Amino acid sequence: MTTTNDPPEVAPLDRGGVRWKRFGGMLALTTALTAGLVALTAQGVLAANFSISGMPFTVTATQLHGDGFEQFATLDHMIENSPNENDTGGQVVVIVSAIDKAQLTKLCQSVSLGGKFLTITAGDGATPVKADSLVVDSDLIAGDADFKNIDIGQDSSTFDEVNDRRNGGKIKGGEGVFGQQAQTVDIANLRQNNYATTAAKFTLPHLRMSFTDDGC
Repeated sequence: MTTTNDPPEVAPLDRGGVRWKRFGGMLALTTALTAGLVALTAQGVLAANFSISGMPFTVTATQLHGDGFEQFATLDHMIENSPNENDTGGQVVVIVSAIDKAQLTKLCQSVSLGGKFLTITAGDGATPVKADSLVVDSDLIAGDADFKNIDIGQDSSTFDEVNDRRNGGKIKGGEGVFGQQAQTVDIANLRQNNYATTAAKFTLPHLRMSFTDDGC
């Protein structure tokens, strides 16, 4: 009889079809990085601000300008036994985009409620939407982007471009996590698939919220 000490084959991890787009020529996440993020989260290095619902929402804008920009990856968590976890295990790998001071023109945000969309629009006049310490968690980002004084591949724990006006200090990622930061960012025809948004201050001129047949 022949024996072997080879380990059994393990099926590849399915993360529910998470979609990644090239954004500014960066963030190709590997399986090793994902495993590292899991470990960092378990150790409390990457603490979530809140439990996400697990329902993604779409955000679009004709133009975004940001002064102070950072981007890195992390894990977002749902509540235990969330009805929206499906095959994700209650965790979603996301790109964190942080902007110190942001302006968005013709902002649209929509979430599908099954047959209808809850849609919010703002900044469609002469005054854009403004946000301070804006942080957005996404699994898809698309648009035409321009950066000024960008550093790609920087350890996200050393970031210093975005002020944390809610808790003090700077917004940063975990130690050893790949990221990029820039002095400014401009994105035309922005489109995001988001799971969470936070801001120290959010000003939405000409705000309109309604149920619509189509989303953004």
